[in-house]
Amino acid sequence: MLAAALIGLAKAPARPTAILSAVLTLGLGIWAVSGFDAADASFWTQIGGVSLQLTLAPALAKIMLILTVLVTFATVLGTKAPEGSKASWYNSALLISAGATGAFLSDNIIAFFSFHELALIPTFVMIGFFGRGDRRTIAWKATLYLGAASMVLLVGLILLGSQLGYTFSGIAASVAAGATLEYGHAIAGLLLVGFGTLVSLFPFHSWAAPAYASAPTPVAMMHAGVLKKFGLYGLFMFASVLGNKIDIFAGWNNLLLICLLGNIIWVGYVTVNQKRLDYLLGNSSVMHMGYIFLAFAALVAANGHNEWAVKGAALLMLAHGISIALLFLFCGQIESQTRTLEIGALGGLGGKLPVMAFLFGLAGMASIGLPGLANFPGELCIFFSGFADWSASDITKCCLGLGPVQIATIVALWGLVISAIYMLRAYRNIFQGDISRASDRAAGLTASDRAAAIFLAAMLVLFGMYPTSILGFFA
Repeated sequence: MLAAALIGLAKAPARPTAILSAVLTLGLGIWAVSGFDAADASFWTQIGGVSLQLTLAPALAKIMLILTVLVTFATVLGTKAPEGSKASWYNSALLISAGATGAFLSDNIIAFFSFHELALIPTFVMIGFFGRGDRRTIAWKATLYLGAASMVLLVGLILLGSQLGYTFSGIAASVAAGATLEYGHAIAGLLLVGFGTLVSLFPFHSWAAPAYASAPTPVAMMHAGVLKKFGLYGLFMFASVLGNKIDIFAGWNNLLLICLLGNIIWVGYVTVNQKRLDYLLGNSSVMHMGYIFLAFAALVAANGHNEWAVKGAALLMLAHGISIALLFLFCGQIESQTRTLEIGALGGLGGKLPVMAFLFGLAGMASIGLPGLANFPGELCIFFSGFADWSASDITKCCLGLGPVQIATIVALWGLVISAIYMLRAYRNIFQGDISRASDRAAGLTASDRAAAIFLAAMLVLFGMYPTSILGFFA
């Protein structure tokens, strides 16, 4: 936020200031997650008389902070602003990063909500002014969807906070003390609709793919990679602090299973049908949110006692954020160099941009769950979570003892095939074959573009080979 103020108000040089801020934030973020333990990780900051109750105690907060600083660094380093718009270009990335960081570190649920709203403002502005296609209509549609979702969410937060407290830690303490919760079913519904729309849960998803496809590269990277995890983070945080009161979500679980399968299967087939790379990536992002909702449904079905679900969701949120940010970084590079994102108009780009071809393939393989890359252990844990409370003795029961979560998990496995179809086909059409007229215009990656892409790709390999480096936060 300080760097954004220096750029916007003090007219500091935009790109150098943003890069310096991203480097410092990356260093501070790594120091923070390694330098605090659960005993001393809660702290309070007073700004202008407003008390910001911040915490690094939850394992999920640490993981989301890691995601935020990694993607922020790559976004600022790897994107180039058009002439005359550098300040707004880099400020948008910095403000989205600041809002996401504040939300993930907030113990106070109203501050948690408010930081997210701060991060939405540059998203709408940047799409409206610098987006592709019918950008203003898309910006307004996203604004209406997310504005309505935020109002629904705020009602749920106030209803919950007025009974159990307005901090995550306070809610946990109230539940442990035996406090009662009225209108629990309604509160759970409000949270699911509010958070679900912000995460693009089917059928409240239609704003997301056009918004990501239209958004300038830094906004697409930061929003799809980081800010989109806000709703999922909120659901898992409330699940952890509600304890035995997590059963308020149980009445909605079967409906949630139907909706998340809409994400995985319906939106998956929509993704297969896309002709433009930006829309393919936007719909792919929507599709993969269904897997993380599946982990939440499995957690609810197990009444909060499902370690596979929590760990799988954490791993996949981190991995998806990195892989989709890398893919949108390349999407922007392909458009700037070839002046098109029509998949059918591209071809043979691998011969002109071999580094991009390799790294794009790495990110694409990660997104479809190739073993050895970061998405795979997250997806594997989530599929295990669907059967965490199932035993072989249940096979004698009706339907082989399969409940709604197990059936949904089996159906969701088909999403792996769908993902492979659209990603492999897109890769073949863009990077293989004869060089097309559009691809012939490609000139190569700059040093900063290459460094940002290699940085994110290295993270996909690191977390894929050593998922325990993340799972250790849950010890």
